Amino acid sequence: MSELATLAGGCFWCLEAAFQRLSGVESVQSGYTGGHIDAPSYRQVCTGDTGHAEAVQIRFDPDVISYGQLLDVFFAIHDPTTLNRQGHDIGSQYRSAIFFHNQKQETIAHRKIEEIARLWPDPVVTEVVPATTFWPAEDYHSDYFRQNQQQPYCELVIAPKIAKLLKDFTDLVHR
Repeated sequence: MSELATLAGGCFWCLEAAFQRLSGVESVQSGYTGGHIDAPSYRQVCTGDTGHAEAVQIRFDPDVISYGQLLDVFFAIHDPTTLNRQGHDIGSQYRSAIFFHNQKQETIAHRKIEEIARLWPDPVVTEVVPATTFWPAEDYHSDYFRQNQQQPYCELVIAPKIAKLLKDFTDLVHR
């Protein structure tokens, strides 16, 4: 039986492109969560006024890939020490957050943060909070990297994250 993971770590295009490549990941949906208005638009979320984070919701098979392995990838492809920022993407909508769906996920998230905190010189600021309503992003955000690989943002920001994933997590990447 599949499970859900909901993660925010900067631009959802980056997260979607990475998690789509993992064995055991059945689907990745870009969207918005953690805010205070219903059905926000990309334009609204980009203002930073809705409280939402750009996030991905991942449906995965825990018999193929564990929640802990998903978090290992998550922490490898974004900087969990920058508050409300990933590179040039600045604002609370780009915060680092784990939206847990059950007690087991919460426990694993805290354990992973303790592990990675030893590796970073700066404090880890990743939030661990209960999952709330996940609002799917507009259709043009789906499969963004695959459809726009020549775009400068994709070449300069997303492609290096994919290269790191392919190098460091070869055992998790589907062939």
